Amino acid sequence: MSVSWYVRLFKFLIVFAVVGGIAGGVYLWRNHADAAPSRISYTAFVDKVSAGEIVRVRLEGDSITAEAKGGGSFQLYRPSDADLSKLLLDRHVEFTSTPAEAKIRWFELGFILVLLVPLVFIMKRMAVFGRSKAKRIDGARTNTLFTDVAGAEEAKGELMETVDFLKDPFRFSRLGGKMPTGVLLVGPPGTGKTLLARAVAGEAGVPFFSMSGSEFVEMYVGVGASRVRDLFAQAKKAAPCIIFIDELDAVGRRRDSGGNGASDERDQTLNQLLVEMDGFTVTSGIVVIAATNRPEVLDPALLRPGRFDRQVVVGSPDIKGREEILKVHARNVPLAPDVDLHLVARGTPGFSGADLANVVNEAAILAARANKPLVEMTDLDMARDKVMMGVEKKSMVLSEKSKLSTAYHEAGHVMVARLVPGCDPVHKVSIVPRGRALGVTVQIPEEDIHCYTKEMLVAHIKVLMGGRAAEELVFSTTTTGAGNDLARATDVARKMVSEWGMSEAFGPVAFGHQDPASGEGGRKSFSDATAVEIDTEIRSIVTGAYSEVRDLLLAHMDSLKLLVSELLTHETLGSSEIDELLQPAFALEAQSPHYAKP
Repeated sequence: MSVSWYVRLFKFLIVFAVVGGIAGGVYLWRNHADAAPSRISYTAFVDKVSAGEIVRVRLEGDSITAEAKGGGSFQLYRPSDADLSKLLLDRHVEFTSTPAEAKIRWFELGFILVLLVPLVFIMKRMAVFGRSKAKRIDGARTNTLFTDVAGAEEAKGELMETVDFLKDPFRFSRLGGKMPTGVLLVGPPGTGKTLLARAVAGEAGVPFFSMSGSEFVEMYVGVGASRVRDLFAQAKKAAPCIIFIDELDAVGRRRDSGGNGASDERDQTLNQLLVEMDGFTVTSGIVVIAATNRPEVLDPALLRPGRFDRQVVVGSPDIKGREEILKVHARNVPLAPDVDLHLVARGTPGFSGADLANVVNEAAILAARANKPLVEMTDLDMARDKVMMGVEKKSMVLSEKSKLSTAYHEAGHVMVARLVPGCDPVHKVSIVPRGRALGVTVQIPEEDIHCYTKEMLVAHIKVLMGGRAAEELVFSTTTTGAGNDLARATDVARKMVSEWGMSEAFGPVAFGHQDPASGEGGRKSFSDATAVEIDTEIRSIVTGAYSEVRDLLLAHMDSLKLLVSELLTHETLGSSEIDELLQPAFALEAQSPHYAKP
């Protein structure tokens, strides 16, 4: 429930208390007014009537109110006396008679209404709780098509069958085939899973119901199941249509066999979803598309045939896909002639569609700040660095000692990357602080790499060790700046030994196990003695690479110092500037009798 609802309820309760207080006050006042006359016995009343001292009588149920001659009134309880009316008539006493119910009927009715209003309000609110929060977009208003989705050609090809099914369900059923009505989109965040679902609705021209998995579950038990029923009831009325459930793992997580009360609401919601999907027919015209980046935690009942039996993997785009995505997002952005989107795509390995959209948007913002008429290549380059490494901290002033140490650290990375075979080319090096780093070295592979060799991984470890080795050679000490490099290098070495079978001591053996359902890794499946050997092998790989890097930098110390000098002067160097600087230096060093060939 939102805060605004609680505010409205609080205001209503205040009004209810005021109205109830007024009604109670009126009731007490009337009772007090009625109790004002003096009370006498029935015998005394009859005597006064017989003596002619009473001029007017009001009979109200069991109550008698009498007015005496000369003023004054009396009140008493009326017994079951049939002769009272005759006595009053005989003495010519004016009297009226009113049933007791008529006196308080309106007050009781008002009091009941005051009680019913909040009850009706609460019941109405509970009914709203059970309604689906799905956002509906009609087919005519869905402007997203497959042409708006780039970098996911295989996924679009699989989803085209779903589009054909929505357009003509009987085409698939006339030969006895059953088109899958549950499609699960699996992939990392930002890869365009929601966009693909909207594109399916746009291509088919059908209504699109969108809802997040977390919107089903509430604090009240049963609300989630009610929302599932309401969502599918709406979809059946609008069929053919698409139901899209984002972040399915929020409601479809594997059920707890222990019967934990905390998960009862989620389990009931999941059970209702399973029931609704099981009731589909081929001609119902409803397709359920769900998205998740954690398929391993989903309940197996969701993935069985008849439910989400078709899984479409939406992964990070390759270099061609990234270029197409950049073209889509740059449609409405005026680009300068020098912009090369292929070069931008090459410099963004591992970026998702959302990341690339952010790069284009940041570039447009940077160009607008500089009052440029067009977005230039430098803007895209700066935007990529901002998304990848964070904002430049130009206001952060480093001491000369820290600046020199950072320059040697980054130059060490660059030198090792240039000298060790199998390393990715260096695109840029900078000693301007960004994010939490005092400097950065950017390497961009010439092509997307999907499978790494042992030599490539060892080369990567050596590049990571280059910064610390340079600092130690020059200053005879080390700093905390290499902490992240050491952690990454150790992690790569650990995976080489325990997961990828790249250790000479163990051979093709994998150690350890991770439970995908719980997400808890590192369950020990080896002895303590083996654990010691694993740690020893990891240490051997890292320290061996570090020793080689020290020797390599020591043999090219002149080039290292030259690179540091240029970094201190310009702070940032590009790949062409690094090549222009180091190629002649390498040639001169190669002629030296003390040169050690890498």
